Amino acid sequence: MINRILKFYRKHFWSCERYARHIGVEIGEGCLISTKNFSSEAYLIKIGKGCRIAKGVSFFTHGGLWSQRKKLDENLDFFGKVNIGNYTYIGEDAKIMPGVTIGNDVIIGAGSVITKSVPDGKICAGNPGRIVGETNSFVERIRKYNINSKGKSYIEKKAILLALSEENFVVK
Repeated sequence: MINRILKFYRKHFWSCERYARHIGVEIGEGCLISTKNFSSEAYLIKIGKGCRIAKGVSFFTHGGLWSQRKKLDENLDFFGKVNIGNYTYIGEDAKIMPGVTIGNDVIIGAGSVITKSVPDGKICAGNPGRIVGETNSFVERIRKYNINSKGKSYIEKKAILLALSEENFVVK
């Protein structure tokens, strides 16, 4: 009973990064982790340095064999490690499947389901995840929209944004 209370306390009151480290996720320096959705084999997950893992991201290290085990009356099981490279961003509610390696300097779009490994320097989005671009060209395209608001207070940022003309905003 005490172990269940401790588990509940850790999951609900510890920071995401502290919780992840506690359950065995290896995390590099300078990361910002905003999820607690790690598989039961969290020790098979490795996150490089300088990564951003957004809210709602889920990591899976095993597959959906429960029903097949019941049907076949066999003890089927498989596992895959998940490796995230350095300086990688994984957007909100993305799902990372077993055995996937995401390279260095990668952007994973929000809501993506990543079923295959992603090489360095790519942008991957969709379900299933597909490579849709390269991080270097993306950064160059958005530089013209840079307003240097990082580190500003809410009030300062609001004043800057409301004073901008329409051409300073991204349009899709």
